[in-house]
Amino acid sequence: MQNLTLTLGILLIILGATSYLGTGQESLTALIPSFFGILFLLFGWLGKKESLRKHMMHAAAGLALVGIFGTIGAVPGLIEMIGGGELERPRAIISRSVMFVLCVIFLTRAIQSFIAARKEV
Repeated sequence: MQNLTLTLGILLIILGATSYLGTGQESLTALIPSFFGILFLLFGWLGKKESLRKHMMHAAAGLALVGIFGTIGAVPGLIEMIGGGELERPRAIISRSVMFVLCVIFLTRAIQSFIAARKEV
């Protein structure tokens, strides 16, 4: 689970950086995925230590949930874009939607991991 957390962190940092560069470095809010990514990297790295693993993976799952709630509003815009609609900030919609999907996948895997670990006890 720690490696998945580290991978998510790297992907979100890349997403934030490319979003920021893609907006011509005009909007610092495009870096929000990178800020989340840094926290995921921290949790994944600290989770390598056995005594902290459980706490860090739960913290990462909680952060993913915050990411989901913070980005779910972009999904209707993405659906509209796919349907051919014109939106004011399409790059922001795409970036938020990608972060949403990544966080949903991570949270799903985290829950599966927690259930599997519970069954082992």
